[in-house]
Amino acid sequence: MGYMDRYIKFLARYIKLDSYPVCCSTRERRMRQDLRKHNLLVYTDRLGSFSYGYDHPMRPARLRLTHERLKRYGLVDEKNLVEPGEVTEKELLWFHTEDYIEVLRKADSAILPEDAARYGLGMGDNPVFKGVFQWSLLTVGGSLIAAEFVASGKSDVVFNISGGLHHAMPSRASGFCYLNDPAIAIHYLLRKGKRVAYVDIDAHHGDGVERAFYREPRVLTISIHEDPRYLFPGTGLPQDMGEGAGRGFSVNVPVPPGTGDVLFLKVFEEVVPPFIEAFEPDILVTQLGVDTLRGDPITHLELTTYGFETMVRWFRTTGIPWVALGGGGYNVEHVANAWAIGWAVMNDMEVPQELKDEPMEKEPSRRHIEEVEKTVRFLKENALPLVKKKEW
Repeated sequence: MGYMDRYIKFLARYIKLDSYPVCCSTRERRMRQDLRKHNLLVYTDRLGSFSYGYDHPMRPARLRLTHERLKRYGLVDEKNLVEPGEVTEKELLWFHTEDYIEVLRKADSAILPEDAARYGLGMGDNPVFKGVFQWSLLTVGGSLIAAEFVASGKSDVVFNISGGLHHAMPSRASGFCYLNDPAIAIHYLLRKGKRVAYVDIDAHHGDGVERAFYREPRVLTISIHEDPRYLFPGTGLPQDMGEGAGRGFSVNVPVPPGTGDVLFLKVFEEVVPPFIEAFEPDILVTQLGVDTLRGDPITHLELTTYGFETMVRWFRTTGIPWVALGGGGYNVEHVANAWAIGWAVMNDMEVPQELKDEPMEKEPSRRHIEEVEKTVRFLKENALPLVKKKEW
C-alpha cells in the first residue's frame, strides 16, 4: 500500500471522500459534453505586472507564475485563454460608492489622495501603488467576463485566478482588496435572473461578499474560514446567518487554527452539499483561496493540496455552471501549484504528481472535532430549514 493509499484510508476514518452526494440531480444539471465549448482561464500578462510593494504579502506575480506552471505541464492551451473584459462605472456602482471609485481612480498615479485613510487607502494592508485602479479593474473585468460566459452557456467553467478579492467594502479598501469582484460578478448574474451559490474556502471570512447579499435570498453565501478570534477580518460567526428575507442564506463555519484536511473536509462535506442541494442554484461561484495550505505565512491552517483538490473535485461533480475565482495565498509556489491542480481538475485532466504536497496524517483533537460538530448542528438546525422553505 502506497503512502497516498494509507493517507486516504486515514482520512476515511472521519470523512466520506469519494462518496459525496451529487447535488441537484433532479434538475439534471450534468456537465454538458459539448466538444465545441471550452472551459476558460481568464489571464493576461498585465495581471502579473503590478506590485503592492516589495515587502507586501500580496504578490500579483503569483498569477504569472501560475500561468507558467500550467504551460510547463501542458495543462492550458491558447483556446482556453480569455482576457479580462472592460468594466463600466455603472457596473462598479452595483456595489461600490461613487466617491470611493473616484478616490481609487486618483490613487492610480501612486500619489496618496486627500482623505485616503477614510477609504482604507494608505500604508499597511492597502497601499497606494502605481496602477492600483487599473489592477483592480482588470480583476473585476476578469470576473465579469467569467460570469458572462457561464451565464450565457458559452462555457461550463471559467476560472479567473486574479479574482476572489472578497474583503473590499462599498466605500473602503480592506484586506488587500480594492474592488470586490465576486460581489460585482454576482450582481451581474442576478440581473440575468440567476440564483447564485457562493462558496468561499479561503482562510479569511468572505465578509465583503456576505455584506453585499446579507438580506438577499437569491444568493446563498457559504464561508469556511479560520476562527475570527485569531485571524482578520474578525467576523463570520455561525450566528451571522443573514437578515430579513436573507435570513438563513449566509452560512459561516469557523474552524480552529491548525485545522488540516480532516477537519476542513469534514466541515465541507457536512455543510456544502446539503445547503447547495436545498438552494438549487443556477450558477455556482467559488472563491478558491489557498492561504489554507500549511506553510502560508499569514494564516494558521494546515491543509494539503489533497484537501484542496478534493473540494475542487466536488464542485466539478455538481455539474452546475461554475464561475471559479482565485483569492488568498501568500506562498507563491503553493498558489501556483494549487491553482494548476484546480484547473486540471476542472478539465478532467490528470494532475501532475510534482504539483502535489506530501500528505500529512494529523489527527484532530477531540475538542476541535466537537467544536466543529457543534457548529454544523447549529447550522443544520437553524439555517438549513430556512433555505429549504425558500419560495420563488
